[in-house]
Amino acid sequence: MIAIIAGVFFAADDQTVVVTIIPRMMTDLNVGVTELNQVSWTITGYLLGYVAVMPVMGRLSDIFGRRNIYIMGMLIFMFGSVGTAMTASMYWLTDSETLRNSYFHGPLDYIVNATTTVEWVVVTRIIQSIGAGALVPVSIAMVADIYPTGKRAMAMGLIGAAAEMGAVVGPVWGGMVTKFLDWQWVFWLNLPVAIIVLLGICLSFPDGKRIKGNIDYVGATMVAGALCLITLGCSSLGESSSYIYIYFTLGIACIVGYPFLAARISNPIIPLVLFRNTEFVASNIVNILYGASLMIALVTIPLMANTILMKSPMEGGLILSRLTIAIPIGAVLGGILIKNLDRRIPSIVALVMCGSALLLMQYWDQNIKDPLMSIHLIIAGLGFGLIIAPVTLTAVNSGGETMRGATAGIITTSRFIGMTLGISAIAAWGSGRFKNLLLGVEVPMLTAGETTTQMSTRLDQFQSSITGIGVSIFSDFYQTAGVICILAIFPCLFMKSESASY
Repeated sequence: MIAIIAGVFFAADDQTVVVTIIPRMMTDLNVGVTELNQVSWTITGYLLGYVAVMPVMGRLSDIFGRRNIYIMGMLIFMFGSVGTAMTASMYWLTDSETLRNSYFHGPLDYIVNATTTVEWVVVTRIIQSIGAGALVPVSIAMVADIYPTGKRAMAMGLIGAAAEMGAVVGPVWGGMVTKFLDWQWVFWLNLPVAIIVLLGICLSFPDGKRIKGNIDYVGATMVAGALCLITLGCSSLGESSSYIYIYFTLGIACIVGYPFLAARISNPIIPLVLFRNTEFVASNIVNILYGASLMIALVTIPLMANTILMKSPMEGGLILSRLTIAIPIGAVLGGILIKNLDRRIPSIVALVMCGSALLLMQYWDQNIKDPLMSIHLIIAGLGFGLIIAPVTLTAVNSGGETMRGATAGIITTSRFIGMTLGISAIAAWGSGRFKNLLLGVEVPMLTAGETTTQMSTRLDQFQSSITGIGVSIFSDFYQTAGVICILAIFPCLFMKSESASY
């Protein structure tokens, strides 16, 4: 169990670890501030791969065995980590006079030059994410294999807590490493940890049962392609690009076309029978709404701290930590509570907690202070954590033994789909609303005969108007996130205490 938890933590950690090393990375790759969008793909690319492979790898673990897919996922992750670690650090290949004068001089120059580009980092990060995306759903399925139905709750809570802690620790770990070493060491240090986790899995986890059947390669491609395209479309919202329509059109076409394919084969990569189960569908809807609300909170809280409360980036991160640290605590608590309670009870309580806290946060302004701010954030964090175990357990139990990998992959993916929608809403709706509100604000210009005092007064009024606009926008975001949580209560009602099996 320790090895499984470590693997989940590991995968989640590398999802966010690049946040604090991006400035150093930009320096090494000679990327200017105006080209920040290029570097952002080191995060977006990881998210793409992560989301795309989750349902596919989960199902493949049903066919090939959990341990085999886990080992494959970890090896892919290690390969991607080595590739990223090689970025801008391969000059020694051409520094040697012997190598420089050898037959391999040309290829070596090509390799060195390739590793000094943003494209190299993006590709290697995507390789990383493919491996990491396999670890999470397979780990959840492993837990379901190890523990009987009545004892899975706490284990699911620990898995959820590990995932959240990994995402929280990631930026801190990246900052610590780069303080003493080059940023590439963030990825070199992945190797010894990965080897230890692999040994733990190989020594302590049996291969388990497998189902027979051919691999649905076409279906796997369609599912992964659809998730990638829709994620790209959502990430591009708010931009004036015709590619958005292409992304969504092709993505929706894959989704619409997949059921026709799945109906013709005996072993589809995504078993459509799962979607006949009310509990399974309900838990995934809850997870999508939960993910959207969570992402809105994660992005807007530090942003408001920086722009409205005039806090430094570090202070903004510390303010957000009051929410993020509470999430794993809530996840463990959720695992404890559902051992003896109807899973709907802690789920509804969780949604009421985070929904109420976010609705109260809509009244935040430039004068918000502790302890009120901390109370709201802690309540929201506990609520976001509390719902992880009941929702995950409901989904995993609904598919039966032969589809645990598939259910684990889909329920994990649904959360990330929600998070993508949340960040897209911020990018598209938020920027548009800011522009509309600015239309009514006149930029103060020095006029003839105006004193310095008068001009200063008008500048203060202008700044006050801008601050008011910012407060209004953040208020709308918190209100929206709170309403989303409250709306998620309705599908929660269909999450029964006892799951049906096929």
